[in-house]
Amino acid sequence: FYTYTTYLQKFLTNTAGFSKSTATEISAAALFVFMLIQPLVGALSDRIGRKPVMIAFGVMGVLCTVPIMTALGSTTSPLMAFALALAALVIVSGYTAINAVVKAELFPAHIRALGVALPYAIANTLFGGTAEYVALRFKLDGHESLYFWYVTVMIGVSLVTFIFMRDTKHRSAITHE
Repeated sequence: FYTYTTYLQKFLTNTAGFSKSTATEISAAALFVFMLIQPLVGALSDRIGRKPVMIAFGVMGVLCTVPIMTALGSTTSPLMAFALALAALVIVSGYTAINAVVKAELFPAHIRALGVALPYAIANTLFGGTAEYVALRFKLDGHESLYFWYVTVMIGVSLVTFIFMRDTKHRSAITHE
């Protein structure tokens, strides 16, 4: 999530060589479309279940992160950068549109706040909060593409979790209260 939202603008400027204003326009346009597709992905998850959507995000994220980031780093076309950023954000929508509901469905009401908030806070502190530093460290060390692999591995770990998590399509802790 962080890579394609917050870090994208810096990446487009520092790696692809776009001006700050062009990078901002690319990011803003992609994020606007990203915002619009969230309800569509949410509706899809209501129809087919959350687990298949999360697994699709995991598979596509593992397969596409390195190629998309590599292409983004070398493109000189703002339109191509927008298309690549949007493709990445469409993939990430398989997580962002439904992650709060997925987590809430895993816990009964009496422990839901703690069950959702504590792991979320820890994971975001350890991984989301450090993502920019990891990316910039790899770049400074001359191995920027290792960051793409780092993101891919994190998505892969998530994918394993999605595969083994309980499917809440027919039995959710929310609907049984």
